[in-house]
Amino acid sequence: MIHLLLAAIYLAFVGLGLPDGLLGAAWPAMRADAAFRGFGGGTPPLSHSGIVFAIIAICTVFSALQSDRVTKRFGAARVTAFSTALAAVALFGFSRCTSMAQLCVWAVPYGLAAGAIDAALNNYVALHFASRHMSWLHCMWGVGATLGPYVMGAALTRGAPWQRGYLLVGCAQVCVAAAVCASLPLWKRADGAGGDAPADTAAATGDRRPLRLAEILRVRGAKEILFCFFCYCAIEQSAGLWAATFLAHRGVDPERAAFYAGMFYLGITLGRGVGGFATFKWNDDQMLRIGEGIVLLGVALVGAAALAHAVPAGVACTGFVVAGFGCAPVYPSVIHSTPAHFGADKSQAIIGVQMAFAYLGTTCMPPLFGVLARRVTPALLPLWLLALLALMALLYERVVRVTGVRRFAARAGRGRSGPGSFGG
Repeated sequence: MIHLLLAAIYLAFVGLGLPDGLLGAAWPAMRADAAFRGFGGGTPPLSHSGIVFAIIAICTVFSALQSDRVTKRFGAARVTAFSTALAAVALFGFSRCTSMAQLCVWAVPYGLAAGAIDAALNNYVALHFASRHMSWLHCMWGVGATLGPYVMGAALTRGAPWQRGYLLVGCAQVCVAAAVCASLPLWKRADGAGGDAPADTAAATGDRRPLRLAEILRVRGAKEILFCFFCYCAIEQSAGLWAATFLAHRGVDPERAAFYAGMFYLGITLGRGVGGFATFKWNDDQMLRIGEGIVLLGVALVGAAALAHAVPAGVACTGFVVAGFGCAPVYPSVIHSTPAHFGADKSQAIIGVQMAFAYLGTTCMPPLFGVLARRVTPALLPLWLLALLALMALLYERVVRVTGVRRFAARAGRGRSGPGSFGG
């Protein structure tokens, strides 16, 4: 039965990833659609997609910050089921939009749903399952994030309006929501109703009041892990957003540059699939350090191509793929290690704020590098990534020092089912 629950959780994360690339894939078609109006009428400016992204990000941050309170009251299962259904409603809303104003309205429920799913499921898996499942969970997000733009592209290629792409993904999201709702009885077993959950996990769901943000920030190591996560997400988004621009600046033709920028994300997805098996041997802290080392190698390859024109541009292309592969274990390892470092009773609150900092990192830092690239040069990208990587590594090592290993044995990150981790 636990395998059926895992399947539903994996499917929920595929659903979480499905809409993430839709707006970017659909935006050129939206602007070319004569029936789609900007705020003042007429074709919306190219930059106005950023307004929708900003609304989604703000709502996601708000939802993530409220996750401890909401999950404490309703439980991870019901929060996930309701939020996947809300995401489906929002996608159907997008499919009916004919103006920027309508797009912005439907961005609100979508952002709230995404933040709730992300925070609730990440904490649930960190508490109940071994590290490999966290890695594979985020691999499933990558599968969804890859499929979404493909569905939109397929619809547009066949001459359908961009709304059809949103409609198709909305139908897929309904199937995800139905599967999650059907799995609700299975969650009780992992929650301890059947007596299988350990005492550490029970602490996370017992009688305690939700933690306020100020209380979370006072927890030893909390500020460090939050800014560590901020740095990682800034690395991932900066590399993904600016890789093609960097490669084009280095002389790579635009089509090839775009291909290798996409390969960065493919490296993350494949790396998380492989990383799940690697956790049989290494724990979360070790996986994160290995990932940092591989990212450093990738950034070094990119930097070599930036510093010396004698180095072939293909080295930089390879560097982005390597960096993506190195990024793969970082996000799952940070999340899965949170109960071990801070205790199961605080993990939902801290993971919720981690999600908020993650979205802040992805929203704020890539545009900041864009300003730097415009005023100086895109060739600074490897230096930017290196600085963020160094700060992330220092912050995480401080977390390890000040928190130590708490309720969960370090070996729980491996293939064994330690306390708080169901094998699967």
